[in-house]
Amino acid sequence: MSPEEPPLSPQALQDAAGMFGMLAATARLHIMWLLAQGERDVGTLAAETGQTVAAASQHLAKLKLAGLVLARRDGRRQIYLAADPHIVELVRLAFGPRAEPGSRTRGLRGA
Repeated sequence: MSPEEPPLSPQALQDAAGMFGMLAATARLHIMWLLAQGERDVGTLAAETGQTVAAASQHLAKLKLAGLVLARRDGRRQIYLAADPHIVELVRLAFGPRAEPGSRTRGLRGA
């Protein structure tokens, strides 16, 4: 820690641990990866993650409650988007440059 950086508060550590815990579920991490690419509705997210709409909806509700996802109405549809560009960057960094759309993801071990 440099002298310019303040120490982390217990609350900041707890919040970060909660966020990482939320992203520890494969389905939620996949949803966040997709939302890092752009907005989507629940049906699209379900199809792209191989889940039922009900399962994707439950994951989205948890992500929304954790403050990682926002929702907006578009007519009768609910459109979801990543809430924080820092989380988007974190998710992108987790997969590295090989996780670009259309390429094979090697993950952290292969980066």
